[in-house]
Amino acid sequence: MADQFGDNGSDNQEEESFAEMFASYDAEINHDIRQGDKIEGKIISIGQNAVYISTGSKSDGVVDKAELLDKNGELPYGVGDVLTLYVVSMNESEVSLSTALSGAGTDAMLEEASYSRVPVEGKVSGTIKGGFNVSVLGKRAFCPVSQMDVKYVEDTEEYVGNTFNFIITRYEEGGRNIVVSRRDLLNLENKEKQDEFFKDVKEGDILRGSVTKLMPYGAFIELVPGVEGMAHISELSWSRVDKPEEAVKQGETVTVKLLKIEAKEGSDVPKISLSVKQAQSEDPWDSQAAALSPGDHITGKVVRLAPFGAFVEIAPGMDGLVHLSEMSHIKRIIKADDVVSQGEMIQVVVKDIDIQKRRISLSIKDAHGDPWAGIADKYQPGTIVETTMDKREQFGIFLTLEPGVTGLLPASVMAKASKPSDYDSLKPGDKVSVMVESADEDQRRISLAPPELKDSGDWKKFAAPKKESMGDMGSLLMEALKNKE
Repeated sequence: MADQFGDNGSDNQEEESFAEMFASYDAEINHDIRQGDKIEGKIISIGQNAVYISTGSKSDGVVDKAELLDKNGELPYGVGDVLTLYVVSMNESEVSLSTALSGAGTDAMLEEASYSRVPVEGKVSGTIKGGFNVSVLGKRAFCPVSQMDVKYVEDTEEYVGNTFNFIITRYEEGGRNIVVSRRDLLNLENKEKQDEFFKDVKEGDILRGSVTKLMPYGAFIELVPGVEGMAHISELSWSRVDKPEEAVKQGETVTVKLLKIEAKEGSDVPKISLSVKQAQSEDPWDSQAAALSPGDHITGKVVRLAPFGAFVEIAPGMDGLVHLSEMSHIKRIIKADDVVSQGEMIQVVVKDIDIQKRRISLSIKDAHGDPWAGIADKYQPGTIVETTMDKREQFGIFLTLEPGVTGLLPASVMAKASKPSDYDSLKPGDKVSVMVESADEDQRRISLAPPELKDSGDWKKFAAPKKESMGDMGSLLMEALKNKE
């Protein structure tokens, strides 16, 4: 009997244990889930196109996997994660869930969504004065143009035909007057992303962002929805940039370095300074300037013309200045575009480098060579040359011997010509033969005379005395002894 009582006792205990388990399971099930309810459910499995959720009822929930993907098309959740979703529809075997209410709904659902600010799905069906017509759960709603996006809406037509999530901001007259806002919902979503962004980010971080707007002084770049930074035009490229669009384009995704975060008066979002160039590569002044020396011949690109000269890029991010005075040996330059044009590739010579001030002085004329170099040897006194009339002055006429080399035929010497009138009739561009009286390379002066004076010998008094050769040691020694005597 004891065994029988013992067996019966065991059976009773098993029955009680099973009853407790069933009661516990039953207690966890919410029998009051209704269409439109907001629930929190744990992911129990992930399929190819759907994610299955424990709803707390006898029926599991299912949500379209595409609704949960991030902007990269990845599912950021795993089994066991808890999601907040809304009951779209339900039957005995399955509960359809969504991140927002959608489909056809009842007035009660709409009123409840308005009261609890539950997102609802709406399709923009057209534009009207001041906003948009939106179909929400089978009802017609109005969205003001200012409430369609967090950014300024320039083209209303780009929203027509698209489906978005909205918050009902006004529900009146039994559903005959419904006003919705997408902007409020985006601000809520963005606030979470902004808080997460500012919690982790710090100055010096390398980030990715999208160029949202170009201004004459720089580019605005969105780092996360609702958070923009500004890269000044000087921070867009190591090379000289006159307009932001020369470095970046609107809508382009760029890598930036966060330079500074500072509070902005009257706004919860701080002011953010960014740099595109510092995120791309090292400063060329640190890596390349030390390799340059005065006298180096370099090919560069004319990147900007100024009233005082031309800026030439000799390496990415490194510009040098060719002053007007360094543009030509041949003539006096008044404007840089008389010699070079923007975008032109030219040969230059490095004249001076100041790494601390980040300045490089360049010369075009040195790259072409000085036409006066060796001029005294080339034009010996007594040499007859053909010249071109350049201009006439009261004291004489200037004659060009070759490009960049001009001599003077003084009026007093011209008067000794056999026919002085021949010179009086000369016009700019006319050819005339003359004799070189003297050539001074250091002073850049050449004195000229009529060729017939060569036979008279008078020109010799104008010729510079011949320099003694420093290499003739015997001559120097004899001169020294003579002076001693």
